[in-house]
Amino acid sequence: MEKASAMKPLDSSRLAQLLRSQRWACLGTQSSDGPYVSWVGFVAEDDFSGLIVHLSQLAKHTRNLVADPNISLALSEQDNGQGNPQELARLTLQGKVAAVSPAGADYEQLKALYLSRLPDAEMMFQFSDFSLYRFEPESGRYVDGFASSHALNAEKLKTASQV
Repeated sequence: MEKASAMKPLDSSRLAQLLRSQRWACLGTQSSDGPYVSWVGFVAEDDFSGLIVHLSQLAKHTRNLVADPNISLALSEQDNGQGNPQELARLTLQGKVAAVSPAGADYEQLKALYLSRLPDAEMMFQFSDFSLYRFEPESGRYVDGFASSHALNAEKLKTASQV
């Protein structure tokens, strides 16, 4: 197993900014045909212990994650077309996802969090085929520029949320 390097405060700050500023991520799932990657809106919980997605049951990625809840999410700073894209901060997380029950105690809070960052999704909450899911990261890799990367776990993500 790869040993995690110590993250400097600046690294944690940039990681926190990345998770708080981005709303669009690649979702990696496993299908019967092999790996499948798609794009989804997401919102990070304040302590980074979970990332919330709102998905249609009609989408292939949703059917895949229902069959196998082990997923990956990847996101990056936006590329402005200038400079070396290897310098962009980027994050890949692995973990498990679970549906959030509308009858659950945290459903309304997670829905409000999601809509605070993605308000145009409000109408999709009216569609019966859409559901909230909570992705709980277990491990990951954060790259904050060329030749600078860090192994992550849930504890390091929570620490980064405090900056």
